Amino acid sequence: MLEIKNLCVSMDNKTLLTDINLVIKDGARHRLAGRNGSGKSTLVNTIAGDDSYTIDSGKIIFDGIDITKENATSRALRGIFISTQNVPEIPGLTMLSFLKHSMVAHNHFNTGKDLSMGEFLEKLESVREQLEIPKDWLNRYVNVGFSGGERKRIMLLRLLLTQPKFAILDEPDSGADKNVQKQIIDTINKMPNTTFLFISHQDAFSSAINITQTTTLSDGKIMIQ
Repeated sequence: MLEIKNLCVSMDNKTLLTDINLVIKDGARHRLAGRNGSGKSTLVNTIAGDDSYTIDSGKIIFDGIDITKENATSRALRGIFISTQNVPEIPGLTMLSFLKHSMVAHNHFNTGKDLSMGEFLEKLESVREQLEIPKDWLNRYVNVGFSGGERKRIMLLRLLLTQPKFAILDEPDSGADKNVQKQIIDTINKMPNTTFLFISHQDAFSSAINITQTTTLSDGKIMIQ
C-alpha cells in the first residue's frame, strides 16, 4: 500500500528526517513509535502532503503510484486520510457542508459521477446513527466548541463516510475517555479494507487494534530492530 524510499525531509533548512525507508503492506495495522520530537508527526504529515515540509530527496509510492510531488488534496482523493491531534477550527462552515463537499469530491474522483444530496444524506444518516452522533452536531461549525472526545467521534464519522484506502491516525486515543476509545477501537476493527498507520503511546490501545508491525523513530531516523 505504501512504500517510502530514502526519504529526507527538512523545514527551514533544518533536517528533520534522514534516509527513511518503510514498507506498509495492504491491510496492515502499523504503529509508529518513538519519543516526542523523534520525527513521527513530521513523517505522517509528509506522507499526507503537508507543504510545510520540504522533501529534499527520496520517494513516496502509494498504491503503486509515485505521489512525491502531489499536493495534499490529490493525495486525499487517492485515498489517504489523516487525523491529527491539533485539528483546525473553521468558523462559518458547518459540519454538514464540510462533509458534503468532501463526499462529493471523493465520489467524483472515484466514479466520475456526481453524488446527489439524497445519496449523501442517506449515507450520512446511516453512519451518524451507527456512531450515535447527535444531529445538532451537523449544524455546528467545524471543530468549533467541540471537546477532545467529540472531535474524535467526528473523526470516526469522516473515516466511515470516506472509507479511505490508507488512514493515518496521530494519537487517536489522546483526549478520549474510555467509551470513546472503545468506539475508536471497534470502528477500526470493522474496517478490514483500510490500511492504518498509527501514532500511539498506549500499549493497551495498540494491542486492542491488533498492531501488525511497529516502526520506531529516533532523531529523525528509523531505529534498527
